[in-house]
Amino acid sequence: MAPQASIPPAANVLGTIGTVFWCVQLVPQIWHNWRAKKTEGLPALMMLLWAACAVPFGVYSVVQNFNVPIQIQPQVFGTLALVTWGQILIYENKWKTWKAIALVTGVFVLCGAIEAVLIVTLKGPYDRGVEWPMLVVGIFAAVLVGAGILPPYWELWKRNGRVIGINWIFLSMDSAGALFSLFALVAQDTFDVLGGCVYLVVVILEGGIFTSHGIWLFRTRNLRKRAKLQGVSFDDLPEARIYQDKKAEPVTPFYGACDSRLCSTAVSSTANPMELEKELAFPGPIYKSDYLTDVSETYLPGDLESGCLDMPTWNLEKWIP
Repeated sequence: MAPQASIPPAANVLGTIGTVFWCVQLVPQIWHNWRAKKTEGLPALMMLLWAACAVPFGVYSVVQNFNVPIQIQPQVFGTLALVTWGQILIYENKWKTWKAIALVTGVFVLCGAIEAVLIVTLKGPYDRGVEWPMLVVGIFAAVLVGAGILPPYWELWKRNGRVIGINWIFLSMDSAGALFSLFALVAQDTFDVLGGCVYLVVVILEGGIFTSHGIWLFRTRNLRKRAKLQGVSFDDLPEARIYQDKKAEPVTPFYGACDSRLCSTAVSSTANPMELEKELAFPGPIYKSDYLTDVSETYLPGDLESGCLDMPTWNLEKWIP
């Protein structure tokens, strides 16, 4: 595909809007990391891959002679991704600050040098009609962009779809920047399919992150309501922690009378729950979520159903308040 001969005003306007979003989209995330002094749930691999994708994407944009705002995008994007990666090294991996800064600076210089060499090397052949090297570069950029958004899906899986550590303002601005940049390519005289795929991949995969958290909010609506009624955060609710922890043992937490004794009793699922309540003096509800099953149902003292709990064996323990 030949380089763009001229850029329509609409493409410049849309590209500028997209660039503004992508110039500052990681700033809310960087600010959030700095205020919280932690980056749990924000994968280091995500930011490193995004920083790496700025090199082929920058080469592709410059050699293809995209509108100037889109040519600037990868440079700013890669720089902010490296800064965020450095924060993860410091806050999550506990690196010394000077070591993280030295590594980030070294990677930044290396990426800039590689991009400059590739632009000088590939522009001449591309202008003479040799297009396959640029096709390879564009595909590599698209793969890195998409691969960078995959690590958060591993974090989502570990937390039953919940998003932790990713700032919503950042994610919204990033998606908006990709959309406006895609519209800018559409407004050009000739639409670049490969360049458009890069932005489309971002929109689709980030949309999946929004959807995943939305499903998590729906599934945990009762637990979050219960936490609110008890005046605690979701993470401080015992049954919520059990629900979130995929590695939790399939037993109940401590239950029983508020005395100073500690005992454990194995009870058959065929036992009469009313007798269990009387014998073990349960002071609080028994949740099905204790076995990582349906968290929407609760068995309350005085209102237990005969032969319920849905468990072959329950370990019922009294606790010291």
